Amino acid sequence: MTDRNPRDLALSIRRSVLRMTSSGQASHVGSCLSVTDILAVLYGRILKFDPTAPEWPERDRLIVSKGHAAAAVYSALADLGYFPADWLENYSAPGSPLIGHVSHTVPGVELSTGSLGHGLPVGAGLSLAAKRAGDTWSTYVVVSDGELDEGSNWEAALFAAHNGLGNLTVIVDYNKLQGFGRTQDVLNLDPLADKWAAFGWNACELDGNDVDALENALLSHDRAGDQPNIIIAHTVKGKGVSFMENKLEWHYKTPNEDQLRQALAELRGA
Repeated sequence: MTDRNPRDLALSIRRSVLRMTSSGQASHVGSCLSVTDILAVLYGRILKFDPTAPEWPERDRLIVSKGHAAAAVYSALADLGYFPADWLENYSAPGSPLIGHVSHTVPGVELSTGSLGHGLPVGAGLSLAAKRAGDTWSTYVVVSDGELDEGSNWEAALFAAHNGLGNLTVIVDYNKLQGFGRTQDVLNLDPLADKWAAFGWNACELDGNDVDALENALLSHDRAGDQPNIIIAHTVKGKGVSFMENKLEWHYKTPNEDQLRQALAELRGA
């Protein structure tokens, strides 16, 4: 476990994401920037892990089901020492281990994701296995809002509540934009917290770009209890870069050199 200041880690992740997506001619920069603060709190304050021993049996398991946020995940892992930082320079390049969706071949990544709706079912299975074995580690799953259109998540939600998986925590990166529009227009999810509560989960809502609120909520969860936990984290797509915030096109666009300079300058002044 580390004790890394989440604000410092978030800034490091955002800078790396911008450089990686620009140099690698990659997309999903907006999705990476919305989930950055969530990852920074998890890695900086919450998770038990050892970068020198990625397979440490007592580690907490983190599944980032929104696998298209790969650049943010890899940035965090490099910052924490799972692999050399110079790997980031070849993000999405031919032959690079750092492909555009998270891969379990990368040290620190538990599950290859990107086909949306798979992360939570696997996370629920891991949590049940840990509970039955009497293990003390916890499972955390980060999902996107658009991903909740997939029925597999709701099957897993029923399964987790039925089996009393208090050692499972889900965080929804609720930036309200998905591939083809606003979530409320594509398939409205609200009232989202009420839905999960009705399924038997301990549900709360907060500002997902507020690292203090995230940390307090995660620390308050009773992981020895019988209710799985979910945080509806209201975030801003493209958070931290003015011309990317709440803009659907940054689900797909790649920052050019001028945009990269402007974005990095804004982050330096943050």
